[in-house]
Amino acid sequence: MAAVGEDDAAWERAISAATKATSAPKTLALDGIVKSSTGRLPSAALLEPFATSLEELSVAGARLSSLEGLPRLPALRRLSLPDNRLSGAAALAAVAEACGATLRHLDLGNNRFADVQELAPLAGVGVESLDLYQCPVSKVKGYREKVFALIPSLKHLDGADAEGNERLETDDDEDDEEDDEEGEEGEEGEGVEGEEEGEEDDGEEGDEEDGEDGEGDDDEEEGDEEAEDEDGEAEDDEVDADAEDKENIESKAGSSLPNKRKRDSEDDANGDK
Repeated sequence: MAAVGEDDAAWERAISAATKATSAPKTLALDGIVKSSTGRLPSAALLEPFATSLEELSVAGARLSSLEGLPRLPALRRLSLPDNRLSGAAALAAVAEACGATLRHLDLGNNRFADVQELAPLAGVGVESLDLYQCPVSKVKGYREKVFALIPSLKHLDGADAEGNERLETDDDEDDEEDDEEGEEGEEGEGVEGEEEGEEDDGEEGDEEDGEDGEGDDDEEEGDEEAEDEDGEAEDDEVDADAEDKENIESKAGSSLPNKRKRDSEDDANGDK
């Protein structure tokens, strides 16, 4: 019990130091920090606070002989456990249960797996890259063909595909980028649609503004025509007024002429008397 307590205390210090910069780390590296005296991982309680955020976990060179107690890690994509003392199907069954749904890269190099059938728990997971370099199993006759046949999802074993072509260093990065791009495509598509809708709206608004400008021009033309009509009417009114004045003058002149003749006739009669 003392050894378990000492291990947990050492693991707790190591985990605290590795995660002090963030409360939800995506990567947790505990390589060579603790040399387990019990051959076990840190207790599940020490890893559970980060379980939902972890995408990569590395515990290399910790003298691990068992993976019992590995907590569920629903986002884990890469698990690195090289340079330990792991062996047997039970260790890999714990891996399949903890993160089999999301695991893509598994490094078990320099452990003690000696038979291909020990890898059977990995047959039902989606692991694409598996490293078993310097494990006794890698010396088994037909090792590569048997492992590829056992794990259908496998693309690379010990850094090479089924045909022996070596994996490029950028392959892993490209796989991760493809996953990220798939998640971003939906957002970009929504952004493009929004931009297109915005452009259509701008076009419609521009057409409406052009229409309003056209209406303004029509109003101006109508105003000019009305002003011309009013000017013409004013000129006609002036002509009519001049004609009326002329008629009034002539009528007055005509009416005064008989009176003048009458007065002249009366003066002549008085002179004869």
